[in-house]
Amino acid sequence: MRLELQSVSKKVGADNHLYPMSVSLVPGAINVILGTTLAGKTSLMRLMAGLDKPSEGKVIADGVDVTGVPVRERHLAMVYQQFINYPSLTVFENIASPLRIAGHLTDDEIKVRVNAMAERLHISPYLDRSPAALSGGQQQRTALARALIKDAGLLLLDEPLVNLDYKLREELRRELTELFSSGKTTVVYATTEPLEALQLGGQVMVLHEGRLLQQGDTLAVFNAPNSIQTARTFSDPPINLLPASVDVNGVAHLSEGLTMPLSPEQCRQAAGFNKVILGLRAHSLRLSGDSSKDFTIAATVDLAEISGSETYVHLHRGAISLVAQLPGVHNLDIAQGANVHIHHEDVFIFSADGALLFAPGQAGA
Repeated sequence: MRLELQSVSKKVGADNHLYPMSVSLVPGAINVILGTTLAGKTSLMRLMAGLDKPSEGKVIADGVDVTGVPVRERHLAMVYQQFINYPSLTVFENIASPLRIAGHLTDDEIKVRVNAMAERLHISPYLDRSPAALSGGQQQRTALARALIKDAGLLLLDEPLVNLDYKLREELRRELTELFSSGKTTVVYATTEPLEALQLGGQVMVLHEGRLLQQGDTLAVFNAPNSIQTARTFSDPPINLLPASVDVNGVAHLSEGLTMPLSPEQCRQAAGFNKVILGLRAHSLRLSGDSSKDFTIAATVDLAEISGSETYVHLHRGAISLVAQLPGVHNLDIAQGANVHIHHEDVFIFSADGALLFAPGQAGA
C-alpha cells in the first residue's frame, strides 16, 4: 500500500498533538516512527489507521483520499503494545477471527491458513489453549499472528515488543524483520529505542513533541541528524554536547581551557559560525588511544555501569560532563582519573541554534 499524509495535524481542544506534517510511507518496506514518550507516535498511527480524523490535511491511500474513512473500511491491521486477544477464544480462534469475519474462506481453508501462520510464529503447540494460559511472548505472538493473517496492505505496530523481556524482544524483532522481507506489506513500526530503529532498518520518521524532525533512510538519518534534537532522539546513551567557539585559525575553544583543532572540511562547513556545539556519540569515546593523534580530555570517573557486554562510563572535567560507551566489562573506581580519547573525524558540529553543520563522514564527500 502507498500511504501519504498531506499536511496533516491533530488538535484536541487547545492541545496540539501533531503539528502540520507531510509523510509518505515507502511501500513494501518497514517505516519506523522513532520518538520519546508523548512525541506523537500513536497519534500519527491513529491518523494512518483511520481511528482518528486529522484536524487539517488529507490521508491518501493508493491515490484515493481516505480522510475520514473509518478503520473497518480500510485494508489494514494494527498491533498495540498491550497483549490484546479475545480471552474467551482459543489461540486458534483468535488467529482465525479476521478470516471468519471476512467470510470468504471455508473452514478447511481457514485451518490451513491458521496452522501455517502459527508455525511461522512458533505457537503451533498452543492453538487449543486460551490466551490466559500463555506467556507474555506467546500472547504477543498470537496478537501478531491475528494481524498478519489478514494479509493487509498496511500493518501498524505500536511499540509491540515493549512489554516483553530483553531476550523475547530480540527474538521477535529478528523474526519480524524476516517476515516483512518479502515486501508484500507496508509496515509502520513505532518505537522509543534508537537501537531498535537501527536494527529494523528501512525508513525512519523522527518525532519530537508532535513535530516531524526528519525522515529518510534510517542509517542516513542516524549518520547525519539534521539537528541536535534529532541527534538526541537518535542517540542512546545521550549524545555528548560541548559548546565551543571557533577562532580564525580553525581552533575550537571549549570550557576548562580545552582546545581542539578542526579539520579543513570541518572549518569549511562551520565557516561563519563563531559559536558552535560539538557533538560526540558515546560509542565514539575511548579510554585508550594515541594521544599524539587524538583529542584527549583528562577527566574523572563519576560512575561505571556494566550492562551486559558493555560498560557505560560517566565522567567529568570541571563543568564538562561526558558519557562513554565501551565494549566489554571495565572495572573503574569512582573518582579515578581517566583520559578520554576522541578521533577528530567522529565529531559532529552544530550551530548555536542546533542545526547540523558537519557530520562525520562528510570529509572528502
